[in-house]
Amino acid sequence: MGHDPRVVKLPPPRKEGPLSLEETIARRRSCRLFSARPLDWATIGQLLWAAQGITGAHRRERAAPSAGARHPLELYLCTEEGLWHYQPERHTLLPHHEEDVRAALAEAAWRQDFIAEAPVVLAMSAVYRRSEAQYGKRARLRYVPMDAGHAAENLLLQAVALGLGAVVVGAFDDGAVKRLLRLPADEEPLYLIPVGYPL
Repeated sequence: MGHDPRVVKLPPPRKEGPLSLEETIARRRSCRLFSARPLDWATIGQLLWAAQGITGAHRRERAAPSAGARHPLELYLCTEEGLWHYQPERHTLLPHHEEDVRAALAEAAWRQDFIAEAPVVLAMSAVYRRSEAQYGKRARLRYVPMDAGHAAENLLLQAVALGLGAVVVGAFDDGAVKRLLRLPADEEPLYLIPVGYPL
């Protein structure tokens, strides 16, 4: 099998930025109005790395904490060009589907139209069994939602540091979003996070 030319090797993430952590926290706001200006691969890669990127010597050391280092979360990138699946180990995006699903995601999120208007939507899902293998039912009730919150906040703060706006969306038809993202049977959607340059 040959190399898929649509696989995106993301630029290495930066480890320094123009804003202090304190300034970034103070400036974080939910943003629902986005310009049409596209995000480049370096910016997209930085957002994904902040949420789930590898930060240590092996794959268990990531930007966001995870109970027992089980890492049940998966990230998908939705753009005009289609849908990609983030691979933290290689800091790459694998093509997942060629359809632009943003408008359909907005409809599935009960017509929150700003989802369709953002240049990118980052979708977060969970493979609960990874955490349930160690923690049983407590994983689904407590630890996986905590993991999602940690990763989402990292992403939101990184967006601010890049001059972007973002908002987390959890109000949607789970089954519809799962179908639109073409998630495997054992994977469930948790968050939609539209991101772009604010108006």
